Order: sequence, then C-alpha cells, then structure tokens
Amino acid sequence: MEASEYWFLVAAALSFLVPAALILIGAAGIDPQRSWAAALAGLAAIGLAGVGYWAVGFALQFGGVGLFYSEPGLQGLVWEWSALPASWGSGWGTAGLSGWFLSGDEMTPAAFALFLAHLPWAATAALLPVLALRGRAPATAALVLALGTGTFFYPLAGNWVQGGGWLAALGRNLGLGHGMVDFGGAGTVFLVAAAITGAALLVWLPRQSPKSLADQNLPTAHLPMLAVVGALLLPVGVLGWSWSNPIQTGIIGDLGPLRGSVNSLLFVISGSLIPVLYTWFVTGESDPMMAARGMAAGAIAGLGAGPFVTPTAALVVGLLAGGSVPFVTFTVNRLLRLNDSAGILSMTAIPALLGLLSVGLFADGSVGAGWQMTGVGSYLGVTGQGVTGLVAASGFISDFPGQLQAQVIGGVALLLWGFVMGSLICVPLAALAHGIDVATGASRRGEAPAYDAGSMNGLVGDDLPAEERAVYVVSPTRSPWAEREQEQRSVQE
Repeated sequence: MEASEYWFLVAAALSFLVPAALILIGAAGIDPQRSWAAALAGLAAIGLAGVGYWAVGFALQFGGVGLFYSEPGLQGLVWEWSALPASWGSGWGTAGLSGWFLSGDEMTPAAFALFLAHLPWAATAALLPVLALRGRAPATAALVLALGTGTFFYPLAGNWVQGGGWLAALGRNLGLGHGMVDFGGAGTVFLVAAAITGAALLVWLPRQSPKSLADQNLPTAHLPMLAVVGALLLPVGVLGWSWSNPIQTGIIGDLGPLRGSVNSLLFVISGSLIPVLYTWFVTGESDPMMAARGMAAGAIAGLGAGPFVTPTAALVVGLLAGGSVPFVTFTVNRLLRLNDSAGILSMTAIPALLGLLSVGLFADGSVGAGWQMTGVGSYLGVTGQGVTGLVAASGFISDFPGQLQAQVIGGVALLLWGFVMGSLICVPLAALAHGIDVATGASRRGEAPAYDAGSMNGLVGDDLPAEERAVYVVSPTRSPWAEREQEQRSVQE
C-alpha cells in the first residue's frame, strides 16, 4: 500500500472527531436528565447512517463519479442517472447507480478511500437532526429520519456537488464559474442538515411559556465542560475531514493543503471571539457553551470556503459566522419559539451559507485550477487560474458574478432539498405516531386517548421537561399491569 493511502486512513479516522465534537457541544445545552439520551441517540444515528451509506448511499453519491473525474481508480463508477432528457446534454446528473453495497469490480482502493472520506459526512448529516429532536419526537421517528438522511438525503445532495452532478457542472454547462464549490461539505452536510432540522422542529413544536424579549438570560449551559472538550476536538477533526478525500487532494495543488489548513484554524479560532465578547458584555461573564458553538460555526463556514480564500478573508468570515450564533439563537428560541436547546440551527445554517458565499466573493484564483474539470490548463485566458470570485489575486481575472451565482443557486437548491425532504418524512411520522397513540390509548382506557411526546410508552424518555413537550401533550396512559397491581392492592386491603 502506498504512503498516500496510509494518509487517507489517518485523515478519515481523524474526521470522526467532528461528529464526536458536535455531540458534545450539542449535549452541553441539554439538561443533564436528557443529555445522556441525546448522546445515545446520536450514536444510534451514526450507526444507522453508516449502514445506510454502505448499502445505498455511496452508490447514489459516487456511482457516476468516474464520468466526471479522470482518477484511474474511479473509472468503474460510471453509471449516472439524470432527470433531464438527453437533449439537454451531459453533466446534469442527479444520482449515481453503481457501487451498491461496496461490491463489484468498480470498488478499487480509490473507491474505498472515497467511502472512508465521506462516511463521517453522512454520519454527521444524520446526527444533527437527531440531537435537536431528542425529547421532542418519538425516538423511532428520529432514528428513521437519521436513516433516511444518511441513506438518501445527504448522498443525493452530495452527488450534485462532490459526485460530479448538476450543481458541480454549472460552470461547464452554464458558464457559472467553476460550478458550485463546496470544499468540505458546508452545503451538502450542514446546510441540508439544518434545513431538515428546521422542518422537523416545525413539525414537533414545543409547548413553552412565553419569555420576555427583554430577558437577558442566555440559554443554560448545563454541562459546560462537554462544550469545552468538543470545541478542543473540533480543530483536529476538521483538518482530517478536509484532506481525506482522494479526489480533492489530487487536484488542489501545492498551495492548497497548507493554506487550507491555516484557514481552517483561523475559521475555528475567530468563530469563538464574538460570542465570548457578546456574552461577557450582556451578562458580565463569558459563556463557554456559546463560545463552543461559535467555534463550531466558524469551522462549518471554513468547510465551505476551504483553501480558496485568503487567510485574511478566512478570519473575517469566521468572525461573521461565529458572531451570528447568539443572534440566531435568540431568533430561534425567543422569536420563533422553536426551543433548539442543542443549538443545531444556530451552529449550522447561517455559517454554512456564509462559507459558500465567501467563495463567490473572496476566492482569489490561487487555488483550484481545473477544479471540477473546469478551466483545465487555463481559465478566462489565464494559465493556472483557479476558483475566483470578486476579489482576484494579482495576475488573475475576477470571475464575478458567475461564481457567486453558482454559489447562490447551490445554496438555495440544498436548502429547499433538505426542507422539503425533512417535511415529507417528518409529517407522516408525526401523524403515524399520534395515530398509534390514539388507538392504543383508547383501547387501554376506554376514554379519550393521550399523546405524550415525553413518554410515548418509553419510546422517547419520561424525563422530558413539561415546558418542552409537544403541543398535544396530555397525561400519559397507565399500563394494564399497573392497573392490575392497583386492583390486587385494593382486594388485599
């Protein structure tokens, strides 16, 4: 085995620190009675997503990648389905159709390396909605959502970008820059997960007493040390996450890996600064959980921009991404009253969009020559010019607004995809869960049925605080065994 293949193994192993860090940061905002259950649900989501990605997801995402990239080890993965007729031309792929169950002659060392690189991506996309829903929805419903995300929703979105699908080909097909550029999955992983989470939180609304908008109290950091440990794991995981993909590392050039690594650290570090200062200014002391969420927000923005922007731009975008966390938290919890105690929406949605849009504005052309098979050899008449936005480096030509248009189209498409798919799976699951409880409650007691998102006959957890239970919460049903015991006690007395 070559030395480069050992590197992919090490990088893929390190990238699993990202979902681990996000579990710790998310659990820090959940009350101790439920934090262990949230962490356990996160592990279950990772397991389900891994099985689904092995069986189906990898084929959907990379089944046609050999048509798009010239990597010799990927030439067997050449079956891509397009929803558009052939008259539209090639490059409008929407789903891969080879590589099922990681079997067949097409599964080469490069293909297995690609699977290892993106397995943490699928696991993270599936994990985030589950963390937000723990205690809000039946556990079975949350895990079905995790399975669907890791098996279908993330892989199809990934096919459109990293797998050579229609968003990646916007440059070749429509002349929009290098197509949608999403270096580390800020869009395909975190933006899609944020949209799914938003749809799920709207379906399973909490019941909570209104809070005054003038209340200056921050969300409670129940387990602040978890947030601190997660924040410390995040930079290491992000470095492995960014450089485990054999396709990207092969075409990024000499400058890309080192500048991209520096950018990643700057994104993470700068993301924590504004939350630390803001919480100190508002409450008189800095909040560790808000700082950790700011670091996560900066890291996610950095995964969108990658090595394509300068370190100065990375610092600025990281500040903006981290600075959005307190304000999005206020909007989600106080104005919209969705009560996202894990902070998933505040850590992912706006930072992912900022990271994607920063490519269309601050990419300077020094990195990414031939990215997504666009501008191989020369781009805009300049030899060696890579991904470029509004602000081009000396000697390169600005690619504005083409690259920004590709980023906007991609961001909107991924948001809509996640929200629609999340709604399509969550609404029937909520209706089914309520219908089951209606039937079981009526048959057991012979009276009006009860639905309790906090108990759900043990499917969710009886420790759910009353203020966070679903809108249709009433008293839980008594089991027939409890009623029989009560009858026996009455007879004995």
